[in-house]
Amino acid sequence: MRVLSSELSGHINAEVHLEGWLHKKRLLGGLTFINLRDRKGIVQAVIKDKLEVDKLKGLQIGTILSVDGTVVSEQRAPGGVELHDVKLEVMVPVSDEPPIEIDKPLSHKPENLDTLFEHRSLGLRNLNEGKVFMVRSALLKLIREFLYSRDFMEIQTPKLVANAAEGGAEVFKLDYFGKSASLAQSPQLYKQVMVGVFERVFEIGPAFRAEPSATTRHVSEVTMLDIEMAFINSHEEVMDLIQDLLYTVLEKVWKEHGDDLTQLKAPEPVLKPKFPRYPMKQIHSMYQEATGTDMSTEIDLTPDEERWICDYAKEHDGCEAVFATELPRAKMKFYHMAKNEEVAQSADLLFRGLELATVPVREHRYDILIEQMKEAGIDPDDESFRFYLQAFKHGLPAHGGCGFGIDRLVEKTLGLGNIKEAILFPRDINRLSP
Repeated sequence: MRVLSSELSGHINAEVHLEGWLHKKRLLGGLTFINLRDRKGIVQAVIKDKLEVDKLKGLQIGTILSVDGTVVSEQRAPGGVELHDVKLEVMVPVSDEPPIEIDKPLSHKPENLDTLFEHRSLGLRNLNEGKVFMVRSALLKLIREFLYSRDFMEIQTPKLVANAAEGGAEVFKLDYFGKSASLAQSPQLYKQVMVGVFERVFEIGPAFRAEPSATTRHVSEVTMLDIEMAFINSHEEVMDLIQDLLYTVLEKVWKEHGDDLTQLKAPEPVLKPKFPRYPMKQIHSMYQEATGTDMSTEIDLTPDEERWICDYAKEHDGCEAVFATELPRAKMKFYHMAKNEEVAQSADLLFRGLELATVPVREHRYDILIEQMKEAGIDPDDESFRFYLQAFKHGLPAHGGCGFGIDRLVEKTLGLGNIKEAILFPRDINRLSP
């Protein structure tokens, strides 16, 4: 029976059978040491028998082996154990020398990222590279657990849509059996419809943005957490939910995966259960006072302002997550609810200098929604909106939610320098493979 590397401490002085990849080999004082990697980590094996050593001749890292041996306590070895009296079987030989050395740290300097992504299928075999996505998986698991605990239901919505019904960012157009179609920018319209059925829904899935941006924060395919909740009493209620989600998820991921996060040199979060909240106008004013730069005419926070207010909140409020509230009405989507003539009932959640989510109340009143569509230059009689408006016409309760960037959350949780480092196979204006 196969034993995994993480289980070996429970088999001291016993014979075990392992299977995995040759991760490293070296000759030291007449002995051959190899590291075998499986899904739980690596184990060191000491090979003395020349016949067994000869089985490795001409074989490269990545060769798949079965290893039988006796587990011996050895504190200097990975995991505190190693294998002795080893017998090898080559299951899949690899003779080609790998283009990168996966047993050494891989460079994440900006000038090396293209090399990193070109050899992604091999680079991810590096233990630390793989841990990035183990942490990402853990974050997704914790997000789902949190939302299920709050009585949310997970849904899946179409990623092929008739047109860019939501508006906003540029869309990817494609031919759909002779008709024009687009890749979905978000599940926004669908999730609003679904609160008329299930009240509380969420989706974790891809969204596509054809923005010609070559920055550290933009990619063409993102993973989004979309949340919508009905029968809300206030905007504060929606913000509180997203605040509680981020606080709980980060607290638990450090509790459950602290060793991995420490090895990845992730900065521990500085958070309080109640995030500070600053109106956008006030942030503009505070930033101008601190830097001398006037951003008061901007309808959105600039990247410098986002970084500045997070640093300010960390220093003065003891919390590096902050809500920028009272976003200008000029910025709001047609389906957002206005607070007055100047501001919307909407806020941006910022964490470590980056916007993770926009958190608004939706406009659920049919007549007002129609007017806001017209003001935005959208024809309510367009066939694309028929199913959407039908739900409102026949009764949708007050509701709100958010679109929350999973890739950005992973990036900032780990302290990475580029959103693409948080994505298995990133897509941007220059990359469509691997």
